[in-house]
Amino acid sequence: MVTLLLAPLTSAWPRMNGTGGEVSGLGASKKFEGSSEFVKLEYHMGPVLASAITVHPIWYGPWPAAHKRTIRAFIRSLSSSSPPRRRLPTVSAWWRTVRLYTDQTSANVSGSVTLGAEKSDARMSRGTRLSRMDIQRVVRDAVTATTRPLPIDPAGGVYLVLTSPEVAVEDFCSAACGFHYFTFPAVVGHTLPYAWVGNSARRCPEVCAYPFAVPAYAVGRKPEAPPNGDVGVDGMVSVVAHELAEVASNPLANAWYAGGDPSFPTEIADLCEGIYGTGGGGAYTGQLLTDERNGAAYNVNGEGGRRFLVQWVWNPMLNYCSGPNALD
Repeated sequence: MVTLLLAPLTSAWPRMNGTGGEVSGLGASKKFEGSSEFVKLEYHMGPVLASAITVHPIWYGPWPAAHKRTIRAFIRSLSSSSPPRRRLPTVSAWWRTVRLYTDQTSANVSGSVTLGAEKSDARMSRGTRLSRMDIQRVVRDAVTATTRPLPIDPAGGVYLVLTSPEVAVEDFCSAACGFHYFTFPAVVGHTLPYAWVGNSARRCPEVCAYPFAVPAYAVGRKPEAPPNGDVGVDGMVSVVAHELAEVASNPLANAWYAGGDPSFPTEIADLCEGIYGTGGGGAYTGQLLTDERNGAAYNVNGEGGRRFLVQWVWNPMLNYCSGPNALD
């Protein structure tokens, strides 16, 4: 029914012993860069988001202005047309891999991704504990609001629900850091692609904001410094990237995914969880870049001098995970 970004404490990041070595059998990952032996990514004849994409953030809970600016800057960077003097690699180059996915008419995922109208619910009108279906109701509230409702755009609109640290969402931290699906007409009145991502700063940063926080059992491992100065929000950026890539390539759960069950698919970002650079896989993020200004870890450059760390996605031409910061 939904696409999950799993919290793979026992799959993507192995447990470490006191000397820094991996404890055999506890968390070995098969998702290594370049591995395609078990991958059966298939196209199921459904649409991709080929029309211009407009992302509509729905801020649920109290959100500091600085945190909103970071996420807005990332979204704006996805199809940046800034001059070539911009530092490489870029967020827009990362999105080019997502654009490789096509539908049955040979139309690619759109290269136009813009930040659209936004809606805020700082008072958390549906409470601080939300079910998965409540996320659809939050979308409904935003598109049916009596003042400044969000526009209804089934073709290119993506409704991105972002919950603040105060909010608990069903399966958050235990099974998901974010998910995407489409709204039900019986609930919202329309079929609209949407996604949810939560701020894990107070709940499980070691799960959903890795590598800016690390599990307690990872003895001797130090967290990376977040490029925008906030563990929770910088962790969210990679999950937002993950979900936007998948909602663009599989908006109605009938396009690009692996596995036989469209209710629980393995999608183009799921295949590359925990991989951010060359050599990534298992407990290793891959080779990252270091911001000379503050020592933070990143792998892509964005608007206004911003830097971000985002996971790689599956490249259908190469049959392995790839990103613009690849060394080969």
